[in-house]
Amino acid sequence: MKKVKVNDKMQKGYSYSLTESIGRNFSNGFKPELTPKEMLELGVFGGIYMRDCVKEFPKSWFSRAKFAPKNVQKHLPELNFFGVNASMPLSYWKKKGWIHKDDPRGWFQWYCRYYMGRRHEDDERQIRRWKAFRRHLTQVKNNCKKKNLDCRRKQRQALLNWAYDSRKV
Repeated sequence: MKKVKVNDKMQKGYSYSLTESIGRNFSNGFKPELTPKEMLELGVFGGIYMRDCVKEFPKSWFSRAKFAPKNVQKHLPELNFFGVNASMPLSYWKKKGWIHKDDPRGWFQWYCRYYMGRRHEDDERQIRRWKAFRRHLTQVKNNCKKKNLDCRRKQRQALLNWAYDSRKV
């Protein structure tokens, strides 16, 4: 069992254990279509999300990640695969009660840690949220011609942010 210590701008002195192999032994019914590395390479969250967390995860995840320059502090929609902003600000997520104290950046941080092998008290809730997000995939399928990536770009980007590969729909 490996222990991970976290010291970044949003968490100091937090640690967790990796109890599963990387990318393996996911909960029943939780089958993300994209890995965290693939998501970062495609372009998610406007290129500013988790730039200060690179030491926590494998270097390979970040070698081709679409990140905004270090001096840029705002979300750059043009770095997203679909070139649109499909995210709500963290303050909105906090107000809704969607942020667990152990994952202060939200779902994607939880997913990265889960993918790495952490299992946590919040897994069931996060997996339920991921499953519920699938409704957007159904809307894209019902309203767009297959692989028309210009149709419902915001919804497609949001799906990418949740590890659904909307490029295939």
